[in-house]
Amino acid sequence: MTTPTPLPIAPTWRLWLVWSVAVAAYILSVTNRSSLSAVGVDAAVRFDADASTLSMFAVIQLAVYGGMQIPVGLLLDRFGARPMITIGMAVMAAGQLLLAVAPDVGWAIVARMLLGAGDAAVFPSVLRVIAVWFPERQAPFMVQMTGLVGQSGQILAVLPLAALLHATSWTVAFGSLAGLGVLFTVLTFAVIRNRPPGRVGDVSVDTVTGAIHVVRSSADLRQGFRESWAHPGTRLAFWSHFTTPFAGTAFVLLWGFPFLTVGVGVSTATASLLLTMYVVFGILVGPVIGAISSRHPTRRSRLLVLPVIAVQVAAWIAVIAWPEVPPLWLLFVLVFAMSTGGPGSMVGFDHTRTFNPSHRLSTATGITNVGGFLAALLAILLIGIAMDAQGAGTPDTYTLDAFRFAFLTQVPLWVLGAAFVVIERRNTRIHVGLDEPRTRRPRRRARPD
Repeated sequence: MTTPTPLPIAPTWRLWLVWSVAVAAYILSVTNRSSLSAVGVDAAVRFDADASTLSMFAVIQLAVYGGMQIPVGLLLDRFGARPMITIGMAVMAAGQLLLAVAPDVGWAIVARMLLGAGDAAVFPSVLRVIAVWFPERQAPFMVQMTGLVGQSGQILAVLPLAALLHATSWTVAFGSLAGLGVLFTVLTFAVIRNRPPGRVGDVSVDTVTGAIHVVRSSADLRQGFRESWAHPGTRLAFWSHFTTPFAGTAFVLLWGFPFLTVGVGVSTATASLLLTMYVVFGILVGPVIGAISSRHPTRRSRLLVLPVIAVQVAAWIAVIAWPEVPPLWLLFVLVFAMSTGGPGSMVGFDHTRTFNPSHRLSTATGITNVGGFLAALLAILLIGIAMDAQGAGTPDTYTLDAFRFAFLTQVPLWVLGAAFVVIERRNTRIHVGLDEPRTRRPRRRARPD
């Protein structure tokens, strides 16, 4: 009997080089995604856009991003990470170049669609690089590290991009992002490879046990969405991801900077600091939420999801109900509360992994991921519509009271999501045998006269 030849392990220097370039591309992807966060007022002025139209920039971008997740997974399985991440960077570069020279709103929206499509290809490709290049037991840690490091792209969108725009022009600022996209298109194609040298397939290797698993990232369409959605654990994951991150996404992606600078009246530097602290707080909170989720797998909703929702609701209600201009300390509290939403949303994927068999894990993960994007685009759109309805659709008509009313449109989304989290938590616990189903009490028979 012959012993199978072990698969070759990539040299350490090459492994870290590939990961470094991949994660740098992801940082630029997050910067592109968030590039309107600190310049939303400038965008409204440049394109003469009211609040609803400005919302459409982010809504369409998120819709394209979410809609591309399954096609990207299928293409990753067919072609691998190298061409997909390269194409993603090229498409984003084209989107930023178009945005730099766009003459009107229509072309600007097309540019944001290109950004959403290119962005959709990057993070799944980076995850595939990690799965194939790193030892299997090291991959979960590297995924967490990639997510944390990648969020620094939001800081780049808030500080250097805004400073460059105000020091030069809209065309120069977004043209520079397009140039970086071209650079990383070349760099990712030159450095990243689908798999380490000597391997003929995309597989992950457990260096301790020698186990080898084929890496697949696409949704299992044969099982179908109906089977995945039928499991209450998937629905619990969907509503957890739906409810926790959307407030922070809407704030950082579009409406936070106008609210802070025009509505509240803080300086640009202070607004930039608050948006930066959103990222910093999320990095600090993430490991804590991850540790609790790992140690208490049957209590995630009560210990994490519902408290995260409650903290965000309480902070926003305090800001909205404050009789005068909210003080700076309360704005920091608000930013901290919203920063818990990103790490809290990852609990949804913990639910997905816990309650779904491996053969339909990708399908359930895709369904869960759609929840957060759906809620975010609804929140962004509702805020814009509410601003227009009050006659505060342009930067010169923005007021603090108009923003307060507009941000109240988030409350129905929290109520809806939290209600379904409670319902599906109960259904999931019954499904896996942790709780007994409720039995109906027998009706009392009427006594004879």
